[in-house]
Amino acid sequence: MDRLTGLTVFTQVAELGGFSAAARRLGMSTTMVSNHIQALEDRLGARLLNRTTRRVSLTDVGRGYYERCTRILAELEEADTAAGLLQTTVRGTLRLFVGVHIMPFIAPVVVEFLALHPGASVELNSAERALDMVEEGFDLAILATQPADGSVVVRQLANWHHILCASPEYLGKHGIPQQLEDLKHHNCMRYSLYPFGDEWHFVGPGESQVSVRVSGNLVTNSAPVLRAAVLAGLGVIMAPTFIATDDLREAKIIRLLPDHRAVDFAINASYPTRHHLSTKVRAFLDLASRHMAQHRAQLAADAF
Repeated sequence: MDRLTGLTVFTQVAELGGFSAAARRLGMSTTMVSNHIQALEDRLGARLLNRTTRRVSLTDVGRGYYERCTRILAELEEADTAAGLLQTTVRGTLRLFVGVHIMPFIAPVVVEFLALHPGASVELNSAERALDMVEEGFDLAILATQPADGSVVVRQLANWHHILCASPEYLGKHGIPQQLEDLKHHNCMRYSLYPFGDEWHFVGPGESQVSVRVSGNLVTNSAPVLRAAVLAGLGVIMAPTFIATDDLREAKIIRLLPDHRAVDFAINASYPTRHHLSTKVRAFLDLASRHMAQHRAQLAADAF
């Protein structure tokens, strides 16, 4: 029988002075109480209780065993209480991984999280690379791409898409693409973590799924490098809305093939498990969701 249940039954019998009273307290049958006590005594090879027709009392061995059992059960209860408090109080270190390009959206979340929860701390890593959350020990990752690890839980925070664009200087020298196939003859600078590689995917007229294979003299995982290159007139890029919007508004770059919409992506929060999600992760996720709600219009970039 379960050892912990046996200890609990034994202490209740000792304190209440009878099997029936202990059975009522524990919500089990008197026979079950008797079976637990018998199994405990058999395992110990010692009698713990003196039984009479009117009352049950502790033997000398039982008295010493009872004192130790009560201490053990009290410590277990304290441990349960402490674990419960940890689960309801935001504390401890949150190991967070964030994509470089979306750091402007997450930085205010980190600041508010630390201000609201003085018992918590954040260890923040920012990069653009493939990530193994479990192996690297991260509690939470927020990225503008779908995580490669299918075992993690993914929560979508906001939608976004790419915008096909180039600078007026580049277009003045090389011409404006009139159809998707024209991109094969342009210097298309690519983001190395784009999930479709060198095949750019769009939703064309009539909501048809179309794609084109491109090539160019720059492949990088750095959005700032791509932005600098396109502003310098070096080629065509697929720019995330949250990076390109201001440059488009100021006419530093021009949107190309407006009847072709790049496929949608999402800013995703991912974490290793859906069971017993820690309070620190849950609190940060809730804050991130509220902040992202304020930016969705910008992220969608409906004007472009």
